[in-house]
Amino acid sequence: MHGANFPSRALISKKAFVHNLRLARKWAKDAEIMAVIKADGYGHGAVEVGAWALGEGVNWLAVAQLGEAIELRKALNRRGRMLALIAEPGAPFRQALELGIDLSVSASWALDEIVAAAIETGIPARVHLEVDTGMSRAGFLLSGLKEIMPQFAAYVRGGLIRPVGLWSHLACADDPQSEVTARQTAVFEEAREILREAGITVEFCHLAASGGILWHPQTHYSMVRPGCILYGISPEPKIATAEELGLRAVMKLEADVVSVRDVPAGTGVSYGHTAVLGETTRLATVPLGYADGIPRHASNTAEVVTGRRRCKVVGRICMDQFVIEAPQAVPGDTVTVFGDAKDAVPTADDWGTVCDTIGYEIVCRLGTRVPRYYVD
Repeated sequence: MHGANFPSRALISKKAFVHNLRLARKWAKDAEIMAVIKADGYGHGAVEVGAWALGEGVNWLAVAQLGEAIELRKALNRRGRMLALIAEPGAPFRQALELGIDLSVSASWALDEIVAAAIETGIPARVHLEVDTGMSRAGFLLSGLKEIMPQFAAYVRGGLIRPVGLWSHLACADDPQSEVTARQTAVFEEAREILREAGITVEFCHLAASGGILWHPQTHYSMVRPGCILYGISPEPKIATAEELGLRAVMKLEADVVSVRDVPAGTGVSYGHTAVLGETTRLATVPLGYADGIPRHASNTAEVVTGRRRCKVVGRICMDQFVIEAPQAVPGDTVTVFGDAKDAVPTADDWGTVCDTIGYEIVCRLGTRVPRYYVD
């Protein structure tokens, strides 16, 4: 099911995406843009946003998993360059090479499997070496990078490997004052020196994602990887909201009221009766729930807009629906769950704040029952 017959919809704005991309380009200055469209384009539709980025002259796209890269490489007719950021043991590296996908090498086993695929296909593997500068998640430590350099250099000389990039990821880039970013940058510089000493020249060095682009220009190097800012979401709203940054929300989530009732004082609402009405209240039911990605953590706290009025969620959010206090609502009224701040509606970042999480988790978790409509 793709949600075509469900009374909810996500409106995805090309105009907003292009606006945000152009802002990212401005902030990145001379650095190449690698648009991050992983997790189905942060829930917006990777094929569509990928095509929009390519249409704006972006040469590079990035996803997390190789399976994503393979599907998108085919769907986008092999346009541009695409990097799979994660390598999994036993992944279809041969198919990746045949499709011209760039691969991340974060461990010696990955190098071995990718080189084996290059030998089998006769296609040199385009690789980006990942170094762990302090995220402690993936990538070579400096000692490990030094250890593989002789063999890596031999593969390059033998034509099995094309060294396209050196990359890492910042752990605290959403904090402009964090000293961690400076320490990670220093480790990244050491990694660059290890490659230089081994006679390896890469085409691109990339370290900065959205937070680095905004607040740490020294991390830009020759390429940057904007992610959440492309979708109109701030890396850290406490530092600067999307609106303050000039970003525009690409997704607007709407649904239609399916039920309205006037409920007397003293009545409990939804599971567990965590809300009990203090007075007679008009309640409206919205046909979205946690099965659609609406966080249950937002129960009794989040707000939506209907009829230009902010309305609070009342009671626990259910699997398929939730209840709001809506004094003037009638069945069929449109409810905006989140969208762009300039439209005086809650944002994905607002929902993230209520749930003690981030705005891009909110858009990424949107379920398949909600159809996406591409506008502008």
